Amino acid sequence: MADSQRLTVPADAVGLRLDRFLADALRDLSRATLQRLIRDGDVRIDGRVARPSRRVVGGETIEVHVPPPVPLDVTPAPDIPLDIMYQDADLLVLNKPAGLVVHPASGHADDTLVNALLAHVPDLAGIGGVQRPGIVHRLDKDTSGLLLVAKHDAAHQALQAQFKARSVDKVYLALVEGHVSPPRGRIDAPIGRDPRDRKKMAVATSGRPAQTEYRVLEILDDVALVEVNLLTGRTHQIRVHLASIGYPIVGDRLYGRRKSRHGLGRQFLHAWRLAFNLPGSGERVTFTAPVPDDLRALLVQLGSKWTAAHA
Repeated sequence: MADSQRLTVPADAVGLRLDRFLADALRDLSRATLQRLIRDGDVRIDGRVARPSRRVVGGETIEVHVPPPVPLDVTPAPDIPLDIMYQDADLLVLNKPAGLVVHPASGHADDTLVNALLAHVPDLAGIGGVQRPGIVHRLDKDTSGLLLVAKHDAAHQALQAQFKARSVDKVYLALVEGHVSPPRGRIDAPIGRDPRDRKKMAVATSGRPAQTEYRVLEILDDVALVEVNLLTGRTHQIRVHLASIGYPIVGDRLYGRRKSRHGLGRQFLHAWRLAFNLPGSGERVTFTAPVPDDLRALLVQLGSKWTAAHA
């Protein structure tokens, strides 16, 4: 349902831009949302529609009308199960299986994580003015593991701020081709669209800055199990970075071998651990997603001792 709020501009706010003043006063709405409301004529000052360039002078009465979120044109899919590891009034932590696309796209209109969320979490509020799940970050279709979903605009804004400040710890497990040397390091190389293949990303001087840290956990035959700490969040970042230093991920047909010698049907990449601050309380929390059966089976086949220790 729609919501309206009324407030009076205090003397100490004189000279602030309207959107800045409202963002400070109404913490449950993001600045982007408030800017949209101003553009749409849903903010009035002393009864008159406010202009986006307006600065407050003190003493005005401001009315902010928040329309009900527009329904998203996506069909809920109650038959798609969700592995919810944690849930509160602000967010969910999901363990995404490999093979599940996050957002609807060509060829995946009604079988995505978003379709499942709209069916399983009926109290999702409007994110950006639309009744849709607030996916804070993404995982590739064939990458399994932990994913954060905001339930409302303020939580989405708070979590995005943590990602921007790099205060979210995102740790992955990857099995790569070859014996990685040195066994610990940081890859600092910009990533952009591959000019020779628009379906791929590549290390490119014109790309966006990207940093990935890695640490070898175990050497197994002709492969290595690696713990990866993602410092930035570029598309296909881990896959591109590891391939760029000569250690493509096992099963990655886009950036590595066309056919896996280990019989794995997808890339061995799992979003294993996630740590962040809860928007509501500020408490630091850490979640760990179990290694999926297909990845665990390959590690056991290769004689992994790390797997036995982390069963």
